[in-house]
Amino acid sequence: MAGRAPKLDRLIHERLRLGILSALAVNESLTFNELKKLLETTDGNLSVHARKLEEAQYVACTKSFENRLPKTEYRLTLTGRRAIERYLDHMEALIRSMREH
Repeated sequence: MAGRAPKLDRLIHERLRLGILSALAVNESLTFNELKKLLETTDGNLSVHARKLEEAQYVACTKSFENRLPKTEYRLTLTGRRAIERYLDHMEALIRSMREH
């Protein structure tokens, strides 16, 4: 299997980025604060990892104001959905391979 297996998407494989994509895969969108609470992380940590996903075009970020307070909202892009599906397919194949041996 190792010879024909696609490479693991290291961008997604990092724990917090996988968490962000997983949360967005089952929600239409989430705010920065919702993600921060859900993933139990800091502002800085979430910001850095969300930016990497945004740069890869896996997530889209919208900034606005609500009651004069800044609001940052994230949603999964089609590219991001395809990437997380490929990642999950890869992990399932690895698990199947391990169970067969």
